[in-house]
Amino acid sequence: MATYVFSDVHGHMGTLERLFDRVSPGEGDRIFMLGDMIDRGPDPVGVLKFCRDLQQNHGATVLMGNHEDLMLAFFADPHGSDAYINWAINGGLKTAAGLERLDEDEIDDLLDWVRTLGLSTYARVGDRLYFMSHAGLNRKGPWDATVLDEAADDADRIEQLTKDQHMDDLVWVRHEFWGRPTKLVGEDGKGIIAIAGHTPTPYLDEIADHPDRPGVGEGGLGQMVRVGAGDETGGVADRWDIDCGCAGGYGFGRLLLLRLDDGEEFYEPVREGE
Repeated sequence: MATYVFSDVHGHMGTLERLFDRVSPGEGDRIFMLGDMIDRGPDPVGVLKFCRDLQQNHGATVLMGNHEDLMLAFFADPHGSDAYINWAINGGLKTAAGLERLDEDEIDDLLDWVRTLGLSTYARVGDRLYFMSHAGLNRKGPWDATVLDEAADDADRIEQLTKDQHMDDLVWVRHEFWGRPTKLVGEDGKGIIAIAGHTPTPYLDEIADHPDRPGVGEGGLGQMVRVGAGDETGGVADRWDIDCGCAGGYGFGRLLLLRLDDGEEFYEPVREGE
C-alpha cells in the first residue's frame, strides 16, 4: 500500500487524467487531495467529479481549498456583489460557466458534496506523521507537549494541533506558514511534517525560510519545494509545498502526485490549450 498526495489542479482535467493514468495508484493505495480543484482551468467541473469519484469509490480523502470556499460563499449569497467579485477575480467565471451547463440537481449534488469536505487530515507513513491542509497552519503560540510527543496517539496529537486553527488558517494562510518553522519538528528531527499547497512554488523564493531548491525546475515549470531544514529541526524540512503552479497553465505549471513512502515525485505538465 502506497500513500499519494496532490493539490491545486485548478480545472486542468486533461493534466489530472494523464497523471493518474500514468501513475495508476492501486486499489489499496491511500490518496489525499488538498483542495483547489476548481477555477482558472478549462474543466473545473470535470475535476470536481473526478475527485468526488476518488473519494466515493476509491476511499480518497479530499479537502477544502480556498477556491472551493470562494465558490460556496457565492452560492450562499448569489445576489451579493462582494462574493461574486471575489470569486470572479480568482478565476471563478470558468467554474460558474461549467456549472451552468449542468441541471439544477447536478449542481446541488456537487455543491452539497463540497460542503462536506474537511479542512485538514493526517497520515502516518513509516515512522513519520504528516499533517495536511490546503494552505498550511498558523502557529499562534507554543504547541502543547502532546503534539511533539512521539509516543502519543496520532489522532490526539492532530486534535491538539488543530484545536485553535480556524478555516482561514487552514485554507488561506501563506506568509505566516512558509516564513517560519512550525515548531512541530524538534532538534532531533522527529515530529510532524506539514504538507500544503495553495502557494505556487515559484513564489516561495521570496517568502520561505530554508527552501531546499528553487520553486522553478525543469523546463521553467513549478516543482515541489521542501522548506525549513535547519538546526532547530535537526536538518529536516518541516513544511512541504506541493502546489507546482497548475493555476498558471501552460508554460508555467505542472501537476504533482507525490508518493510519501519514498518521496517519488510524479509530474505532468499542463499542455498548450488546456
